[in-house]
Amino acid sequence: MESIINYFGHIPSAHRSAILVGGIMFFWLLEGGWPLFRFGYHKWKHAGVNFFFTFTTILVNFPLAFILLKASDWTTRNHFGLMQWLDGLPLWIRSAVSLLCLDLVGAWLAHWTQHKTKFLWRFHIIHHADPFVDTTTANRHHPGESLVRFIFTTLAVIIAGAPMWLVFLYQSMSVVLSQFNHANISLPVWIDRIVNKVLVTPNMHHVHHHYRQPYTDSNYGNIFSVWDRAFGTYKDLSTGDIVYGIDTHPKPEENGRIINLLGIPFQKYRPPVNTQQDSDS
Repeated sequence: MESIINYFGHIPSAHRSAILVGGIMFFWLLEGGWPLFRFGYHKWKHAGVNFFFTFTTILVNFPLAFILLKASDWTTRNHFGLMQWLDGLPLWIRSAVSLLCLDLVGAWLAHWTQHKTKFLWRFHIIHHADPFVDTTTANRHHPGESLVRFIFTTLAVIIAGAPMWLVFLYQSMSVVLSQFNHANISLPVWIDRIVNKVLVTPNMHHVHHHYRQPYTDSNYGNIFSVWDRAFGTYKDLSTGDIVYGIDTHPKPEENGRIINLLGIPFQKYRPPVNTQQDSDS
């Protein structure tokens, strides 16, 4: 445990960027060898749009990183948050509880809120509008959504009372798991049944990217799968029935052009076109 603290307590921003780049490259190669779907698309052209939004996400988060540092330092100095309040327990238990809190508030709750709030959903549409979900989709977020997610992450840090080493550990896990569960791959059923008891797998998250409700409003998790089961938002859908994208923006000029994607939050709200009857609940 001490070695983990030492590593993530001193990990520079360059190393975290390397984790992002390394994750994309690894799952990109994996997709090429064992793709779940053989998309009829220009992979590099598709990736170019998503890389643009990856870059804007980095631009938004980099100058705001000092807020996370200040929030983490404040919780430590003022003995605030779960990590501090549970100081009678072993470090590994306190760290696990705080990590779960970071994932719940910083990822699951942020994601759920964006789906349930029309104003925030308009920004999140950019992520769902991708008709060819692969590992590059993981970072396809409107700059406005990146700001919203950062606010929730900061709130999570305060509630968890997370020291910076734990924040860096959480962010590293979040990056890798997000690349993994968006990748155009599928785990063997027997492996998936074991892994998704704890972690969000591609098989699970791909359901979330189905183009129609209620599946769009399910499987919000990023790292841990427990939250969707606990809050009743977990759903299954056969891989063969999954169609990516969003039914409100089906045209290539709407979901594949950067200029239009940047403008979607400021366009007139479009309600869901169709809602599938849920036979899996």
